[in-house]
Amino acid sequence: MQTSQIEIVPFGPDHLEAAVALSRQAGWPHRTEDWQLALALSDGMVAVEDGRVVGTVLVTPYKWDCATINMVIVDETMRGRGLGRKLMDAALLTAGDRPLRLVATTEGLPLYQKLGFHETGTVLQHQGLAGEIAAPAETEAATDADLPDIAALDRRAFGADREGLLSYFAGIGEFAVIRRDGHVSGFACLRPFGRGEVIGPVVAADLGQARKLIEHFIARRPGRFLRVDTTDETGLSPWLAEHGLAHVGGGITMKKPFVHQAAEPAVTTFALASQALG
Repeated sequence: MQTSQIEIVPFGPDHLEAAVALSRQAGWPHRTEDWQLALALSDGMVAVEDGRVVGTVLVTPYKWDCATINMVIVDETMRGRGLGRKLMDAALLTAGDRPLRLVATTEGLPLYQKLGFHETGTVLQHQGLAGEIAAPAETEAATDADLPDIAALDRRAFGADREGLLSYFAGIGEFAVIRRDGHVSGFACLRPFGRGEVIGPVVAADLGQARKLIEHFIARRPGRFLRVDTTDETGLSPWLAEHGLAHVGGGITMKKPFVHQAAEPAVTTFALASQALG
């Protein structure tokens, strides 16, 4: 059948089971709960052919600062028919005038480049059974009172207001913080995802502080399955592998600025933002 016979419709509750099946077909670890989290924060669309879900895409807006495009999946029997482009066109329309970000696979890179996205870096995914490690003395569990400071640090590092995302993570996971002079200077989040738990986002004043925040959770999860997303620039990859979290893949980070978007301010904060939504 031709792509023109496929409908793009809003993602509804009755599409969830099929979406989970598509992500499993693609080899992704997302559970039903992970899809539900992403949907709670996003506007979703599905491609439907004869009542069967054959593609998905999510747009996660962070107010009007930007949006991320996640969970772009095309059924393996439908590839090569332009369905990925049709899903992306729907996502771009949903995002409106927001600057956009996504993490691309090698296969999806040519399409995103045609749509005006440009490469900004590489994500390295690390995962495995956490090794034994001493708990750092500098970290502590965050309290509810710390959430405004955590959101402010994240906004500075990510360049957009993700207060809603962080509040959701606080409800299903936990945060650790480092304080300097009585103020939160860095944080990390741990939450359920896929085969175990993911550490991220991590925002810290420097690389050493970021390692301490990651150690905070590794020390509390010996032998448990953990995931951390990092980049070449951090230099964390060998250190993570030493602690049982091997490099298993990754993706290409990309951005599509809005035509009238101002230049992004320089940010010196060390940021290690999880890509685990999609």
